[in-house]
Amino acid sequence: MPDALVELLGVAHSYRTRGGAVPALGPLDLRVDPGEFVVVVGPSGSGKSTFLRVVTGFERPSEGEVRLLGRPPVPGRDVGIVFQQPRLFPWRTVAGNVDTALKWAGVPRADRPQRTLELLGQVGLAELGPRRTWEISGGQQQRVAIARALAARPRLLLMDEPFAALDALTRERLQEDVRSLTAGGSQGVVFVTHSVDEAVFLASRIVVLTDRPGRIALDLPVPLPREGVSADELRGSAEYAALRGEVAAAVRSTVLEPS
Repeated sequence: MPDALVELLGVAHSYRTRGGAVPALGPLDLRVDPGEFVVVVGPSGSGKSTFLRVVTGFERPSEGEVRLLGRPPVPGRDVGIVFQQPRLFPWRTVAGNVDTALKWAGVPRADRPQRTLELLGQVGLAELGPRRTWEISGGQQQRVAIARALAARPRLLLMDEPFAALDALTRERLQEDVRSLTAGGSQGVVFVTHSVDEAVFLASRIVVLTDRPGRIALDLPVPLPREGVSADELRGSAEYAALRGEVAAAVRSTVLEPS
């Protein structure tokens, strides 16, 4: 078995408030291996974003241990991150935003223009390098954010509901792009969403979290083909519909009844 990209061992996290500790996550155990596309799905308040923060090291768990590439996580190291909002530098061009990420990644200055073109080509923006970020659409901005996250060739890509603010058509197109970009490689992806449809379309494995505190209610391999099948064929298949129903039922069952 290959070395894990991410391991969570008995991880739990609570937030301190004036009224006492508020449990947000766990305890849970989870392993993500190279090449996996793990989608974490659950209702609002299930600890999905907390999960990402402890994986990246932005939060230290109250209990348990997190290992990222075999060691404790350090914020900003070893992973690429795509947030809900693109968080681009508006004073830089599209290409300038990617160039900045390459600079932070230690890529030599002479190599950065070609690598920038390659990254923008990967996300379908090869012709838009000279444009300012405020001159392009929201979906294109998120493509720039993905290119920037890939700049350091991270072994692990973390995505925190990156398409939540986009219209339905743009969202579907970006789902297809991300699915193609990550198919067949050794890079691992952890993608957080509240959309069951998005989870089934993207994932090689789905993890459903319960209502707060988030625990694993379902850990489900997704045997759908990731290459050689069109998006429409995949979404229209009986297997897709069955998986979508199973995951939706698991998400509904995790929501606690009002006390």
